[in-house]
Amino acid sequence: MYIIPPLALTALVLLLTTTYEQRYQRYTKAVANWERIIRAATFSLAIASIIRSYYCKTVELFFRKIAVSYSHDLTKEEDELTWSEQHAYGADTLSKTIMKMQGFYVKAAQIVASRPDSIPQEYADALSVFTDDNDPLPVEVIKEVIEKELLVQKGEQFDDVFEEFDEVPLGSASVAQVHHAVLTKKYGHREVAVKVQRPSIEDKLMGDVANLKQVAKVFRGADLPVDYYAVFTELEEQLKDEFDFEAEAASMERMHNILTTDGKGAQRESPIVTPRSIPALVSKRVLVMDFLKGVPLSRASDEMKRKAIVADGVEAKMFAMKLLKSLTTAFGWSILESGFFHADAHPGNIFILDDGRIGLIDFGQVKQVSSDYRKTVAKVILALDERKSDENPDDLAKIGNYASGLGIELKDDVPAHGQAAIAMWLFDGSVETFPSGYDESEVSLNSPLKAMKEFPHDLVLLARSTVLIKGLAKRFGVRWSLSQEWAPIARRVLQSSTDQIKEGNSHRLGLHFKTWGKQQTERVVKNLPRPVKKRALSAVLRRQQRHDAKQRKRQS
Repeated sequence: MYIIPPLALTALVLLLTTTYEQRYQRYTKAVANWERIIRAATFSLAIASIIRSYYCKTVELFFRKIAVSYSHDLTKEEDELTWSEQHAYGADTLSKTIMKMQGFYVKAAQIVASRPDSIPQEYADALSVFTDDNDPLPVEVIKEVIEKELLVQKGEQFDDVFEEFDEVPLGSASVAQVHHAVLTKKYGHREVAVKVQRPSIEDKLMGDVANLKQVAKVFRGADLPVDYYAVFTELEEQLKDEFDFEAEAASMERMHNILTTDGKGAQRESPIVTPRSIPALVSKRVLVMDFLKGVPLSRASDEMKRKAIVADGVEAKMFAMKLLKSLTTAFGWSILESGFFHADAHPGNIFILDDGRIGLIDFGQVKQVSSDYRKTVAKVILALDERKSDENPDDLAKIGNYASGLGIELKDDVPAHGQAAIAMWLFDGSVETFPSGYDESEVSLNSPLKAMKEFPHDLVLLARSTVLIKGLAKRFGVRWSLSQEWAPIARRVLQSSTDQIKEGNSHRLGLHFKTWGKQQTERVVKNLPRPVKKRALSAVLRRQQRHDAKQRKRQS
């Protein structure tokens, strides 16, 4: 006898007993204040439970060590096993809580899981499942959103636009769900990806991030490897723009222009593939764009197994180098040349395309830093690249001086050259020995990150980009120096800036002489005899009239 699974049975009952409108209303119902309070309390209680378990385990180990000290001390293996079991419990509890609550907690899990070297392996494994495909909405609800948010204003039906529409989503993230579709002949008969915002998700996510900020603030003084309060504060600002798909479409177009056009306006080949929107099919909550054929990096290991590619083999190493080179160049161009860059890169939105190229999707979160800030980054990069050694005092002082311009401030009584060590940690994964006894590991008590008073907001999302590349290099066993790779770009950016200053100075010098000449002419004319002065002024007036006539002719 065939038994229908409970989830499928529930979906079937909903389908048979409700209308499209009722199902749509069910998912678009706004989150009430009491629901926000319950979500905050649920997450806080789960975190408190995990923390309490760590305290209990610490006390348990203390008494166990006392009890066995008369016979033998706990071995290193016994100690590691005990903490591994504790991490497994904490990771399982946290994962189940996030799976149940969804919302921004999934985004937070993605952020934490993107740095497996900064957290215990048990947490990295448990949170890695949140990269994509989470809690998909029924396709009927998705179609209802498309009709209400996009098609009604165009006066069209669903079948007028979409010839095919896959019911199973390509991905289902915290903000939106994406489906593969084929447009009708009217719209070019092409394959597209359709991104649809989850109904009433904005209030829910903004409430979630506020809750996470409060939890992170409590633990801000603890020895955590990352200042998650600063991270969530910056993400709260960026998240406000992620709900506007029209803005995302504009960001996609801007990024395409940055990657395909250099600073002088000449065309160049983009190191990565980014989708472009279909202008006629974009609204605030629905975005139709190019479909990139491939698999996300989060599923790369499965794809490698399917193709029988050995993890440590030549093919895997070549792929790693191509991936790192492509991402490094793309982020180098966008950060250093324009200051505008993708601010939410993680393995779920980096794609390995069928033709071997690297793709980058999801431009809901982007960051724009000032011209001065990106030039300061360029100066840090060059100082790192041109240093004679990792311990040369003059080089470290120069690097630290530029790094302070990024807003990096140190705590009192920390080892010397902390700012230089932080710059090395951010931009040079090839460093083996850090200055002044600092340690590369984020979880180390000697991590340079622990020397900072707080993580500067402008640096948070930029660091996410650099640390992502650094983490990928580490995963593939490649020592990768962003400062070395970015140095030519930084040199070009600073040289271009210098040339502009020279041009500006030349222009100002010309204006100075022009003004001086005008003043001298007026002084001479003023002292001329009256009849001569009259003729001179008449000549000047006629010249000015001819000049004005030419200007009007050009404008008409």
